[in-house]
Amino acid sequence: MTSFFALQAAPDANGAFAQQVVERDVADLPAGELLIRVQYSSLNFKDALSASGQRGVSRHYPHTPGIDAAGVVEHSSAAEFAEGDEVIVTGYDLGMNTAGGFGQYIRIPAGWAIKRPQGLSLREAMILGTAGLTAALCIDKLERSGLEPDDGPVLVTGATGGVGSISVMLLSALGYNVAAATGKEQQADLLTRLGAKQIVPRLELQSGTDRPLLREQWAGAVDTVGGDILFNVLKATQYGGSVACCGLTAGVDFQASVLPFILRGVNLLGVDSVELPLVVKASMWDKLSLQWKLPNLDDLVTEVSLTQLPAAIAQILRGEQVGRVLVRLD
Repeated sequence: MTSFFALQAAPDANGAFAQQVVERDVADLPAGELLIRVQYSSLNFKDALSASGQRGVSRHYPHTPGIDAAGVVEHSSAAEFAEGDEVIVTGYDLGMNTAGGFGQYIRIPAGWAIKRPQGLSLREAMILGTAGLTAALCIDKLERSGLEPDDGPVLVTGATGGVGSISVMLLSALGYNVAAATGKEQQADLLTRLGAKQIVPRLELQSGTDRPLLREQWAGAVDTVGGDILFNVLKATQYGGSVACCGLTAGVDFQASVLPFILRGVNLLGVDSVELPLVVKASMWDKLSLQWKLPNLDDLVTEVSLTQLPAAIAQILRGEQVGRVLVRLD
């Protein structure tokens, strides 16, 4: 049997969750058509929830999180993949209730994987990861709803996080006037380097929840936080504008009114990057490798090993992560 190392989350005798690096056997992985040697993964908020015992994310423990993985096929029983193919896996059940990318090997259904686009390395793919895919899906959906660079400023909430920081970079590269909202105002210089033209303190977006409408400001928005901030963004969106909603760090509930929708024709666009069809994921990865390829991804990334990963998980749970955390598995 082939042994490998993986980060495993499990409760202790008192029910408190901790993570440690353990040695596992490939034979213990679930059934699937593809056995993949993982080279890189990335740390997302959902991974941190899984690693800390949030059973709404992962039901069974001990468990190896990691909703992202990029690596090389070592065995395939699927005609469309061969040994040696470099592949990207994001979402579906990976890292939720199936052992995920925080292990040096994964075994998955072939329908979860895409071949690495020629324009991206495996490392670049995991700097982007689910966060980059989600950012691309948000911007694609906004543009399909009519958003254009000349329409006015586009707001990104949670702008120092994974989805937010990549959204800032992508929107700026596409010619949009980007306003970056953050509670980490000490990161204003970073956001400016990523392409933001305006820094919006988070407190400004939390003001006015008791009002039915706010002054029109945003031609569109990528909202990564949810909660009442999302509703305030909707209330401040220009006539006919759209808001792409993809996150929940500020909460899953928000106060609501129909007024932004029936008086200003505002569109609320839901974005999912987990269960959408593989062909859609593949098209977004192609776009991220070609016309939407970002040249300065290293400006976003902190690289960690498996042994350094628990500290990074604690950091993201405290709300202190900036940019992307790349997990090196070799």
